[in-house]
Amino acid sequence: MIEDLKGKVVLVTGGSTGIGAEVAKAFAAEGAKVMVHYNASEAEAKAVVGAITAAGGEAALVKGDVIDRSVPAKIVAETVKRFGRIDVLVNNAGGMLGRVKLADLTPEHYDRVMNLNVWSLIAFTQAVQPIMKAQGGGNIINVTSIAARNGGGGGAELYAASKGFVSTYTRGMAKHLWPDRIRVNGVAPGTIATPFHERWSTEQHMDAAKGTIPMGRLGTADECVGAFLYLASDKLSGYVIGQVVEVNGGQLMP
Repeated sequence: MIEDLKGKVVLVTGGSTGIGAEVAKAFAAEGAKVMVHYNASEAEAKAVVGAITAAGGEAALVKGDVIDRSVPAKIVAETVKRFGRIDVLVNNAGGMLGRVKLADLTPEHYDRVMNLNVWSLIAFTQAVQPIMKAQGGGNIINVTSIAARNGGGGGAELYAASKGFVSTYTRGMAKHLWPDRIRVNGVAPGTIATPFHERWSTEQHMDAAKGTIPMGRLGTADECVGAFLYLASDKLSGYVIGQVVEVNGGQLMP
């Protein structure tokens, strides 16, 4: 048990499936109160909360399409209304929204990808900053990707670029928000077997990725959670800001 996570309020965006779902359950297992955000995957989100409550934890659901620029602030407000505070924000909501090659990119696709992966992260952070400052501090963990460093696979270049923004902005945010005692860090998963890849990656994509991983296999969502718990704990990582923790089986060794 990570004692300083007990009783903390954690907002996990995109918490219904994949890494977000496992992160939500892991925080609850440490005694945190978890707000699970979802958009389209209602049944999956309810299953996450059901698993948490069945194990004796505390969690609630909040729905919203964060591509809509007005939604993140509403989700933060709902979290505070339900739990009274926010101690940890996990900016996990994001996606590829399709593999689109350069010649086929449209302004509309650009806007959707960047609003989802970039602006929602900024908007959530803007909304929690005054709350955490008033509380005396907090932790923000941004989810980036190995694609931020390697440019992504075919048709995923815009997604990769958006995650490059997340990684860089994480470092800038860390400097800017530390005076308010808000620690900002990131987690960059490698090729993880989640619904993200089930939707957007072919078997050939996954086999090619597996061939570049020294551990010889894809990662699993539950193998990512330790990095989040570490970064959320002031006891374990209190002197860590502006770092992006790579979780990729050795696929990339920066």
